[in-house]
Amino acid sequence: MDLPSAERTVSDDLGTPVRLGPVSRVVSLVPSLTEAVAATRPGLLVGATDWCSHPAGLDVARIRGTKNPDTARIAALRPDLVIANEEENRAPDLAALRDAGLAVWVTRVRTLDEAFASLDRLLTTACGLPRPAWLDEAQRAWRDLPVPAGQPRRAVVPIWRRPWMVLGRDTFAGDLLRRLGVHQLYADHAERYPAVPLDELQAAGAELVVLPDEPYRFTATDGPEAFPGVPAALVSGRHLTWYGPSLAEAPALLAAALAAATPS
Repeated sequence: MDLPSAERTVSDDLGTPVRLGPVSRVVSLVPSLTEAVAATRPGLLVGATDWCSHPAGLDVARIRGTKNPDTARIAALRPDLVIANEEENRAPDLAALRDAGLAVWVTRVRTLDEAFASLDRLLTTACGLPRPAWLDEAQRAWRDLPVPAGQPRRAVVPIWRRPWMVLGRDTFAGDLLRRLGVHQLYADHAERYPAVPLDELQAAGAELVVLPDEPYRFTATDGPEAFPGVPAALVSGRHLTWYGPSLAEAPALLAAALAAATPS
């Protein structure tokens, strides 16, 4: 498939018009989107954040982190498109990139279905690439996921400690866990990532605590001990929170980790 040659205006996930021509140079400010673009068209990326760890050995310019990108360095890379996310990246940084004359495409993902639709639009509409086979594989993997048996397991899902923070309402990770038979006890909280005192979490009646290894790196010796007697599932943060090629193997890996949860 040839890249679109004519200039066009298309809207990103937030409905913001983005003026685009041929896209042959991309800077990504989101690790999961970096992996998605690299897996679809190697060589398209010219810049990525320091946190973009996949694919391994990615050889592009590094432009600092998701919350403190080096906007001058990004502009110097002369990208045709900068890709970002409304949750992971700060509005002032995106505004600075637009003020520098760069096209910025912002994704918004709160559910698995939104992730699939957003990835398709980013890769095909914005970047002008063919729809990748891995995206079809990921959709099949989740479509074919067996319906969880029994009642959903009542769980708390910490994402940080000092202070303790958990998944709340309207999150992509929460939607994945719901499909895997996990009921978040804070799914109806007013905040998306509320800070909750540990004693309240311990008294919430959880039957399971789900501990990802990012953004906070929970481990077998750092996290489960705070929830004595409650089965703890240590899960891959990449498979729980990233939307990209990792979605193809995420249901099987997450289901296995949940099934292996044991009391601390």
